[in-house]
Amino acid sequence: MLEVDVAAGSAVGCGMIGLVLTASAPRVGVEPFFIELISGMEEVLVPAGATVLLLVVHDLAAELATYARWAAEGTVDAVVVVNLVHDDVRPARLTLLGLPAVLAGRYAGPAALSSVVSDNAGAISAAMRLLRDLGHRRIGRVSGPAELVHTAERSATMLAYGQRLRVQVRIVEADYSAEAGVRAARRLLAEADPPTAIVFDNDVMAVAAEEELVRSGVEVPARVSLLACDDSTLCELAVPPMSALDIDVHEHGVTLGRAVLDVMRGGRRRVYPGPPVRIRRRGSTGPAPADRP
Repeated sequence: MLEVDVAAGSAVGCGMIGLVLTASAPRVGVEPFFIELISGMEEVLVPAGATVLLLVVHDLAAELATYARWAAEGTVDAVVVVNLVHDDVRPARLTLLGLPAVLAGRYAGPAALSSVVSDNAGAISAAMRLLRDLGHRRIGRVSGPAELVHTAERSATMLAYGQRLRVQVRIVEADYSAEAGVRAARRLLAEADPPTAIVFDNDVMAVAAEEELVRSGVEVPARVSLLACDDSTLCELAVPPMSALDIDVHEHGVTLGRAVLDVMRGGRRRVYPGPPVRIRRRGSTGPAPADRP
């Protein structure tokens, strides 16, 4: 278990905002998404005299135990919950413990908590439109864990969009890690009728897959176009540079920070819209192979 005050050096005695990640500590340390998310939160929280307390645990039981300990000891003033899953028990548990909380994602359960909701359906629709306009009719996707709510939203949107446009869609589940991204891309391209484009649910999987494909002689984008759902410096530095859906994770963190402050001040339950989706088309995405001279 790893516990870190990510704003060490800020005002002494300031309020604590808890953020628990259920993952391996090394992976969290290199995940650009969480780095940017916390940076955005801190941009709002630190001037208000608050700081983020980040805790990395291995499973749900440890996360729930952490909330109970924080509530009993008065360690934090509020909690941000990420990676919501179907039938998520955490919002109701936090309400029972009396811990104010803000949810990062769509929630349909009984707990009356504020949330910040990104347009996952809009993001995937934008990716599908781009690839369709480039002539791609077989599109693969390397998704995150299926139990996550935003993964299900993206999958449902992609399948519905593909059916409507008569585009073949193939989804392979992975876990956001570089190794899983490589394995999933290889699996898709080994099929009898492989996709001409692949969309990855994060930048780490996309860049790792691209590096492996290029190293093994698969031309990107001549043979297969690649696109990540998270933009980051990793995407910009990849060779060729990775196209990405830019949802401005930093701004998403800023919105979370504002929602937390509102909750701490006694604000009513609210659903805050996440930042808009933009496409950063770079060198990893091009016309479908049949459309090339």
